[in-house]
Amino acid sequence: MHRNLKLCFVVGARPNFMKIAPIIKALDSVSEKGSPSGEDRKLEYIIVHTGQHYDKNMSEVFFRDLGIPEPDWNLEVGSGSHAQQTADVMIAFEEVLYKERPDVVIVVGDVNSTIACSLTAKKLHIKVAHVEAGLRSFDEAMPEEINRRLTDSISDLLFVTEQAGLDNLLREGINEKRVHFVGNVMIDTLMECLRRLDECTYFPREEIVQWTNLHEKYAVLTLHRPSNVDDRETLTDIWSAIEEIADQIPVLFPIHPRTRKQMEDFGLPLNGVNIVEPIGYVDMLYAVKRAALVMTDSGGLQEETTAMGIHCLTIRENTERPVTIDVGTNYLVGTESFKIRETADLILKGYGKKGEIPPLWDGRASERIVRILADIVP
Repeated sequence: MHRNLKLCFVVGARPNFMKIAPIIKALDSVSEKGSPSGEDRKLEYIIVHTGQHYDKNMSEVFFRDLGIPEPDWNLEVGSGSHAQQTADVMIAFEEVLYKERPDVVIVVGDVNSTIACSLTAKKLHIKVAHVEAGLRSFDEAMPEEINRRLTDSISDLLFVTEQAGLDNLLREGINEKRVHFVGNVMIDTLMECLRRLDECTYFPREEIVQWTNLHEKYAVLTLHRPSNVDDRETLTDIWSAIEEIADQIPVLFPIHPRTRKQMEDFGLPLNGVNIVEPIGYVDMLYAVKRAALVMTDSGGLQEETTAMGIHCLTIRENTERPVTIDVGTNYLVGTESFKIRETADLILKGYGKKGEIPPLWDGRASERIVRILADIVP
């Protein structure tokens, strides 16, 4: 008889919440029956919120929207330099591990909390599972790329969303027995939330509902990456394109606090688009699902728009999610004003490409992850 399995989920930034929500739901669905493999075994879990994002609009709303239980631990590390934030998470998380003694630490994505908690767990000889492993931008100027590579190199289980992730890990010499192509947990969350929106059991903010209902055709913009918003010339060029696109179609812009500060510091006009404060996942999804165009430097929106068949302009020089371009409805347009405007114009005139749903993006990735955890971890 196998002993019970205790899992520790780590969340630190808003995309993390969407990634753990369906796994927790899959765990809860088998909690009364024991292991999905049929063994007499309980699957237990705790949630650790590192507090890397601490603004209520940026984090706590996701627990409410997605039905995630309140975290068992909140480390409240807050902001800081990459080194300071990573170190603060490691010190606080080590104390949690000594007290909780989980069998597996499950990290998701590529934020500082991901690598910090992976390192801490491995040095205490606790297994690490990385959800969304193998993604590569091949741009080491991105902090996220460093986090991804290091986390993958020490993880015991690597759960992959797309074929490129498999190829990357095998090319890097990762033992194929540790790697599992399970699909995309973000799409699990997306499908569940779309269903609840259709059934009217999710209620978006009235402000968002009213604005989207006013416009037959509109665009949604998100912009937050330091490489885009911290450099005056880059942000000015991007904003020039946005202003011209906004002359053709209304633009909804939930503005990140960092972006607002930089635009104000650089003297860029906060007008011409409809700016709202950061919104929750359900609000964003409600807006995006009816949009004619999405413009973003986010990772998750590239995937969600592909799954929904909505055209997306990724305002970056590279992407770690190539399947959204090769198979889906995503365009990698860089940060130069001309290319952003040109591609948006092509799409708005009806000449955008038709995409397909990538393999295993079927809403069941979390079930596969739970089954693998129960079967593989002793």
